[in-house]
Amino acid sequence: MLGKRYDVFEKIGGRRNMCAECGMNPCHPRCPNAPEPVPVHECVKCGYGILVGDKFWDSPEGKICEECVDDMSAEEILKLCGESLTEAEKEER
Repeated sequence: MLGKRYDVFEKIGGRRNMCAECGMNPCHPRCPNAPEPVPVHECVKCGYGILVGDKFWDSPEGKICEECVDDMSAEEILKLCGESLTEAEKEER
């Protein structure tokens, strides 16, 4: 993000001091000065990063984040797996 200060620690005598915002070193993840987390995968549906601890589906087309899987219909999931629903027909006896 633009405008975000990543170098929030002042060097004094070769030591790093605490962050002025969160009081921690390194910054707490919720601190506005904390660096953005680095994704370990990218969702093939939405393009957003999948972070450590996030759940995802390693589908035949690639990794899909939990949010995108939740938004998919059963038919879409079957299609990704190379399957489809079959229409029922009356069987002759």
